[in-house]
Amino acid sequence: MTLPTLPQLTLRAVRARPVEVPLTFVLGTSKQALRRVPLVLIDLETEEGVTGRAYLFGYLRASLPGIVAILREIEAQTRGERVDPDALGAKLARRFGLIGVQGIVRMAVAGFDTALWDALAIAAGEPLARFLGAEPRPIPAYNSCGLGLTNDLGALAAEAETLIGMGFSAVKLRLGYATLNEDIAAVRAVRKRIGDEALLMVDYNQALGLDEALLRGGALDGENIYWFEEPIRHDDYAGAAALARALNVPVQIGENFSLPFGMQAALDANAADYVMPDLERIGGVSGWRQAAELAAARKLPMSSHLFPEVSAHLLAATPTCHFLEYVDWANVLLREPLEVGDGHARVPQRPGNGMVWDEDAVVRHQIE
Repeated sequence: MTLPTLPQLTLRAVRARPVEVPLTFVLGTSKQALRRVPLVLIDLETEEGVTGRAYLFGYLRASLPGIVAILREIEAQTRGERVDPDALGAKLARRFGLIGVQGIVRMAVAGFDTALWDALAIAAGEPLARFLGAEPRPIPAYNSCGLGLTNDLGALAAEAETLIGMGFSAVKLRLGYATLNEDIAAVRAVRKRIGDEALLMVDYNQALGLDEALLRGGALDGENIYWFEEPIRHDDYAGAAALARALNVPVQIGENFSLPFGMQAALDANAADYVMPDLERIGGVSGWRQAAELAAARKLPMSSHLFPEVSAHLLAATPTCHFLEYVDWANVLLREPLEVGDGHARVPQRPGNGMVWDEDAVVRHQIE
């Protein structure tokens, strides 16, 4: 993919700050219940006075020191270099080649890449979407806050109503209860409360084996479900392909694609009806652009996973743009959080990706 004309910027420093933010809605998945999220905020400073920003989701608080350490090594390797995502990406790939650009290394490199693109778009005076050749526009979005596993179906239904009431016409429900009957009960409780017109995505977070996924997916075929997300182990592409062939409900995977190569392997296996790459796993903005080309070549609808502030810009530039996954995790840290209404995220017209930290909030939530 052709790069836009790059403003002349020189990298001066990379600052990484770990924070932990309480969630507005508890996120109970089949793996664990999240009440707080550990993030790393990245500020990429240039000699010209432009600062690019990004953040990473560390999943575990214990992972944050490792991510910060890799970002310090990235700074040491790139300080004084021209801000050029392709050239710096190639340099870091060589530097980390022996340890492997996976796990927290991949995450740190992706966050760095995302901040590079933010700095370049700010220097150009354009929103990131326009810098990438698209126009900022409303992006279809679903509310992915909350709706985790619970024994209180009344509370689950009430939360679904609250989430729809935040300006959405689609929500995502986590499944993976002990039995199929419990999954169906949760779906029906939420559906009854939000009505038949609202879209309802369901996510198993890799909770099932293939046989059980075929059973539960077949049952969900009759429950007005929009997609059936990551039911089995994320890298079992043969199993996912079998599900996609057998079920009427579309199979959605992709949050665990490791760089565009991982997505290519899944597409070659016909492993999904829809894909949803994750910004920090697919390789930042540079990796996303490659992934969007892969999806476009197969006319495969492409959504995002987390990081809605940047993903909204990237989806605007994605030929097969499908849905933005909205979470409010970073809102408390931002001067101007992403706006949502009428079922769409509004891509901001501010230069870059639009993120500027509320420094008082950052100090409150920062951890050692």
